[in-house]
Amino acid sequence: MFGYVTICEPELKVKDLRKYKAYYCGLCQKLKEAYGAVGQMTLTYDMTFVIVLLTSLYESQTELTEHRCKVHPVKKQKMLRNEITQYGADMNILLTYYKLADDWIDEKSIRSLLGNGFLRKRAREVIRRYPRQSKAIRRSLRELSKCEQQNSMDLDKTAGCFGELMAELFVYKRDMWEERLRKIGFYLGKFIYLMDAYEDLEEDLKKDCYNPLRKLSQREDYEEEIKRILCMMIAECCAEFEKLPCLLDVDILRNILYDGVWNHYKNIQKKLMDGKEKKDV
Repeated sequence: MFGYVTICEPELKVKDLRKYKAYYCGLCQKLKEAYGAVGQMTLTYDMTFVIVLLTSLYESQTELTEHRCKVHPVKKQKMLRNEITQYGADMNILLTYYKLADDWIDEKSIRSLLGNGFLRKRAREVIRRYPRQSKAIRRSLRELSKCEQQNSMDLDKTAGCFGELMAELFVYKRDMWEERLRKIGFYLGKFIYLMDAYEDLEEDLKKDCYNPLRKLSQREDYEEEIKRILCMMIAECCAEFEKLPCLLDVDILRNILYDGVWNHYKNIQKKLMDGKEKKDV
């Protein structure tokens, strides 16, 4: 359910693209240093966005370093890191840990059980440091699980569970920006959940798996309606973002919110169009 909050590379200036990659590589390096190779496997674009946003808002002092890695063993990669990078790494671990635990309970996936076991010791340390975020993730995933068991088609309720989860993660500090950051996370979380359901719908229908869009997809105006809902969620998110005094890296942030989040939607539409053309032939 992650990887939707990324850049639209063709629309990003070269200098901003390099800087975004430096933030991403900085998060990857921090995960390696703090949690080893297992930690690096939890790396997401979504948390990179959180780091860029919070760094911009709080104007955190950021360090530029260069390191080699397994992916780029020859040329050293530029990496941007600060105290928020550590926060992003910790949240990556928390999200993955609880998601794997949830998958084991729901699906009895041995892979999820093993992954959860590898992360348990590391995750417990993070839970002690961030009890508020930890409780929010557990509560939201528990509510989502109930919705799935009840086969709920209430989009506001189901997407809202994930929205509440993301809302809590965006609150780095309990300060004057808390309410605004919470709203950004909430609407972005709902967008991510619905986009994930939209992308998985065809496969879920084939396997007869739960998908909150199953009922909506039976309507003739399904495509128009799901686009309207997605647009509404990201519009609310962007409206709250524009109220923040973000100046640093604002072009990167706007590229992600106004263009990048639609990358998967465009790919889905292209597949639908290609499939329709094949049928016509």
